[in-house]
Amino acid sequence: MQFRIWLAIVVAAVAWGTTGVATRAALNAGVPPVQMAAMRAVLAAVLLYLLMALRGRGRITRDRERWITGGFAALFQLAAPFVLFTLAYQYASAGFIGLLVALVPLGTAIVAHYWLPDEPMHAAKLAGLLVAFVGVAFLLLSGDSGLEEGGSPLPAALLSLAAVLSISFAAVYTKGRPGTYEPTELTWMQFAAGSVLILVAMVVMEGMPSGVSPWGWTLIAYLTVVGSITPFLLFYWILARVSATKASLVGYVVPLIALVSGMLLLDERLETGIAVGGVLIIIGVVLTNNAERKVLGVPAA
Repeated sequence: MQFRIWLAIVVAAVAWGTTGVATRAALNAGVPPVQMAAMRAVLAAVLLYLLMALRGRGRITRDRERWITGGFAALFQLAAPFVLFTLAYQYASAGFIGLLVALVPLGTAIVAHYWLPDEPMHAAKLAGLLVAFVGVAFLLLSGDSGLEEGGSPLPAALLSLAAVLSISFAAVYTKGRPGTYEPTELTWMQFAAGSVLILVAMVVMEGMPSGVSPWGWTLIAYLTVVGSITPFLLFYWILARVSATKASLVGYVVPLIALVSGMLLLDERLETGIAVGGVLIIIGVVLTNNAERKVLGVPAA
């Protein structure tokens, strides 16, 4: 089981790690950010419903508790992060944003401390938190965004950190409601309800989509299947089997994948601030993970 869990964590991280590159490529192709998030969510909702139908679960549940869990996931795990991260990619590289995604385990640990009785904050976790946020501070003070021109690290960081906090809250909330979700159904619920929320934001902020190129649609399809459906299904499968903090360790591999794929495919730059700040962030996340293993008595993978 441990091997399957770590394999799922790695696959989900690779899928999310390449999402930043695909998002920035779509922005470069002229796809507006909120429209991109909306089309991605709507397509994912349709495909997930078809998947449930093929598995004999196409009937929509009327269970109130399941829909409460799904509604929170739609708002905090999908709609808010989709829009916030997509907007952030306008100001910084995929590698820059990927490093901030790595803060999800730390954000989850903080929220879990106040919400879940079996995941308390303690000195070792706090040390990891402080190291990681020193990394964030260095990243911002350096002024590096990973883009040759047009970069602005402060708005990128603020948007990304808001998304990280939203994701952390959603993960802990879902973990605290066992028995009220099934991975495929919950993933569909969050995309179905989330797509409605993002569509409203799209109409208000950008209007109806028009003039998307074939390359733009190809990237949206990639973001739908690889960047949305696959990692979310894996994440909820993992979340049902391990602690909320450990499930969020998907963020371990995301920065590396985002940095490498961004440099190879989009000519993004690995600048000093990103390198040093990134190392500190990863060290902080590692310290948090090690602290949780010691408290729970779980051996290292």
